[in-house]
Amino acid sequence: MEVILKDDIQGLGYKNDIVNVKPGYGRNYLIPQGFAIHATKSAKKVLAENLKQAAHKAEKIKSDAQALAEKIGDLVLEIPAKASETGKIFGSVTSTQLSAALAKANPEFEDIDRRKISFDSKAVKTLGEYEAILTLHRDVKHTIKFKVVVSE
Repeated sequence: MEVILKDDIQGLGYKNDIVNVKPGYGRNYLIPQGFAIHATKSAKKVLAENLKQAAHKAEKIKSDAQALAEKIGDLVLEIPAKASETGKIFGSVTSTQLSAALAKANPEFEDIDRRKISFDSKAVKTLGEYEAILTLHRDVKHTIKFKVVVSE
């Protein structure tokens, strides 16, 4: 079943992509949740026209995302967490904490959505240095470095 995505869905595709999914997944999840629409012939024509009109806007969005990635640069965030004597933290570091730390580091970064942050490793559960991936645009991904430190 072909569907047109209305939003970015991690592991499936980006907004305005035409993807093949299993019929049950499309009918029972993507379409009712508003994440996709049926890829009919007329819907594909409308999509093509919209993409044509939005091409110059997309270039500006991409350049803004690259500028934001350059502003973040090699910034190293510190995430405070309560930890045991062995260095294992209580709970784990989440994308919400990283988003809050980015906003605290620079008010310009408040607009960064926590859902655009993903971790390389499974879960961050010990003190130390880690990296996360910030997806600002489908072509612009930036690595965020952060340290998990003991909170006072």
